[in-house]
Amino acid sequence: MECVGWGNILFTFTLWTRIAVSCRHFLSISAETQLLYINCTHAGYVSTSETMAAKEPSPIVKSYLILYNAAQVVGWCYMLYQLIAYYTIDKGTEETLWDYLGFTVILFQNAALLEIVHAFTRIVPSNPVITTFQVLSRVMVVCGVVMATPTGKVSPGLPLAILAWSVTEIIRYAYYALNLIDAVPQLLIFLRYTTFIVLYPTGVTGELLCFFWAQSHVANTKQWSIEMPNTYNFTFSYLYFLWAVMLLYIPLFPQLYLHMFAQRKKILGSGSSSGAAKQKHN
Repeated sequence: MECVGWGNILFTFTLWTRIAVSCRHFLSISAETQLLYINCTHAGYVSTSETMAAKEPSPIVKSYLILYNAAQVVGWCYMLYQLIAYYTIDKGTEETLWDYLGFTVILFQNAALLEIVHAFTRIVPSNPVITTFQVLSRVMVVCGVVMATPTGKVSPGLPLAILAWSVTEIIRYAYYALNLIDAVPQLLIFLRYTTFIVLYPTGVTGELLCFFWAQSHVANTKQWSIEMPNTYNFTFSYLYFLWAVMLLYIPLFPQLYLHMFAQRKKILGSGSSSGAAKQKHN
């Protein structure tokens, strides 16, 4: 038991060391690049001098990206419809919310893994490493928290997260699709840089509640944890990992939220035409 305790302490120390390094790196990069680091929910492809320069994709690639983004718009619209229908049209159903729309969430959230491929193949002007963190953070909530635990599935944070995610993603993917054909309306730009005011804290609250509900199950079952002694003399506590991720929201959320207000002022504050021009290659 003593070995297990020291192993978990070592694991936690190592984990938080890496988190601290990541935070220090995050704080050292430019403000515009930081926007790409926003998890869950609210960042998109933002072209800056620190990312690959945007260039016109080939007709085949352009057609694929339009199709991909349009499909995501349709998928997230359907998910939003399911969420509303669950509490209205099908109110009183014996199914849980996750049973009702879980497949849609899994399908379209995990489809975002293609964005990592897009970044690494450079068909979009996004930093591959940052895009990877951005996408996997949401996949972690879906697959590592909600799908993985029975308590995560019934968390009161699930409808909050899905509401924030779906509205955000409808706007984000619609923007990408229309931007590829230079047809982004000013209203969409306004929505992209305004809805976060409510949706970002709503999404973060929902995600944290999902984490909190999931950790109770992990604490009781020691799910996905590795204890000493074992052949490899290695210990891992999934419970500690979940708590570490939850605590990471504390230093990052305020800074990212305030930075998004700065981005909003930068894009929308100088007038419609200049704002649209700044966004042309995003």
